[in-house]
Amino acid sequence: MGIKSYNPTTSSLRHRTGLTYEELTAREPYKPLLEPLKKSGGRNSRGRISVRHRGGGHKRAYRIIDFKRDKIDVPGEVETIEYDPNRSGFISLIKYKDGERRYILTTQNMNVGQTIVSSNRQVDILPGNSMPLRFIPMGTVVHNIELKKGKGGQIAKAAGAGAQILAKEGDYAQIRMPSSEIRKVHLECRATVGEVSNPDHQNISIGKAGRKRWMGRRPHVRGTAMNPVDHPHGGGEGKAKGGRHPVSPTGIPTKGYRTRRNKRTQQFIVRRRSN
Repeated sequence: MGIKSYNPTTSSLRHRTGLTYEELTAREPYKPLLEPLKKSGGRNSRGRISVRHRGGGHKRAYRIIDFKRDKIDVPGEVETIEYDPNRSGFISLIKYKDGERRYILTTQNMNVGQTIVSSNRQVDILPGNSMPLRFIPMGTVVHNIELKKGKGGQIAKAAGAGAQILAKEGDYAQIRMPSSEIRKVHLECRATVGEVSNPDHQNISIGKAGRKRWMGRRPHVRGTAMNPVDHPHGGGEGKAKGGRHPVSPTGIPTKGYRTRRNKRTQQFIVRRRSN
């Protein structure tokens, strides 16, 4: 996978970069695993905007991804590697021995024709294989990690993401998350070996505002550019700073403000992320 640049025939193309998509092997998705995806435009059930700067964008269909990996001990062959507009990593269509097809997250170094398996026992530590943390050696990098047995992967699912198993103690494994937080996860929870594909995603330069609009992102106006009636940072003579710590339009601190209140899972966090 590589990054390509463009000839600067326009000013917006001068700094724009994109992926070459060399890994992809299919242009059209597998239709039985598609679902319609309705856009909310950032609005809640009352029709009020609850998330700003959303709206527009290209129409998408949702690809049903198998995050549970509960096709136990049935070998599957990687049929295609595809682009998914709903996520930063790529997805792979797996054809299992019984004929069923499912989408899973593509692991780095996964190739078409490769055989993968999901099991409740020890299997080969190869990219794409899934098993409980109990059977994965310490030091292994994993992704699509469950936090509750049977619920499906919730951690490390973005492009290039991977978490490392640091230790096993009692019924829990200590895992270093992509954020550098160290957390305890039960050994019966499943994980998939390897990192998620497309690590170059973070190196892409969007290049122009219109490309963000294709993604469904509307313009983001700075608070200091507004009037006092519109934002706490607004107003002032000339070009003024905010005059206070950065806040949202409703006055909530936007930097270093802790929002976590889940005391039930507090005991599972060994070390918080380092900023």
